[in-house]
Amino acid sequence: MSKFMLLLMISVLGACSVSKQQPVSQQTSLSIQGKMYAAFFQQHAAEYRALCYQAFNFARIKVDQLKPSNRRLAIITDVDETLLDNAPYAVHQTISGIDHTNVEWVKWTGMAQCDTIPGAVSFLKYAAGKGIEVFYLTNRTEEEKQGTLANLAKFGFPNVDEQHLLLKRGESKEARRIQVQSTHEVVLMMGDNLSDFTNLFDKQTTDKRRANTDKVSDLFGNRFIVLPNTTYGDWESAIFRQNYNLTISQRDSIIRRSLKGY
Repeated sequence: MSKFMLLLMISVLGACSVSKQQPVSQQTSLSIQGKMYAAFFQQHAAEYRALCYQAFNFARIKVDQLKPSNRRLAIITDVDETLLDNAPYAVHQTISGIDHTNVEWVKWTGMAQCDTIPGAVSFLKYAAGKGIEVFYLTNRTEEEKQGTLANLAKFGFPNVDEQHLLLKRGESKEARRIQVQSTHEVVLMMGDNLSDFTNLFDKQTTDKRRANTDKVSDLFGNRFIVLPNTTYGDWESAIFRQNYNLTISQRDSIIRRSLKGY
């Protein structure tokens, strides 16, 4: 057998091996491989860190501007991509050639290995030092409670206990926000997803989300503090019209049709 034929056979067998590990459709998928580049940005771009510091600097200014109140003060904050960094999970899923799954997500959160979002710990400690209670309003589930508490406690976040950790209860966060507002004056809300702030953004189309953003534009940087997240969120499900049964190919087609070029 010639050297050329031998190399050709090795190349073909190698390609077959890769295909068995990751289907070609997943290797080239925008909806899956795109998350790798988003995680790359989150892990390495100084600009990402700057955006996070900018958000918490605005939050600190608002805390310093607070006037005395007869009510107990509170901050409501999301957890994932607001306080804790899940970029390693996105990398793991992409290398595995699959999108988000509840099984893998719960396995990841149970490890309590998330790092913190830049500036998050120092800001919340500062706010707590001003007598402001912190409520962690997350769509993590009951089975994720212990891992979440352990991960937050590891970095010294304030008010890390079952009373202040409000886990998923229903699809919307609105009822849990109202629960905190019934006993406290909420001075700030923090999140990476617009549904972290108001139900105006629950299960809305892309156009409606943009329109509602314009309606409450004066609240951003004041009452609402937004952290950057290009990996996932309701912006993504809005593009897919909340259809969670789409195939990878269908999602990629929708993304391509939605992109604007010249």
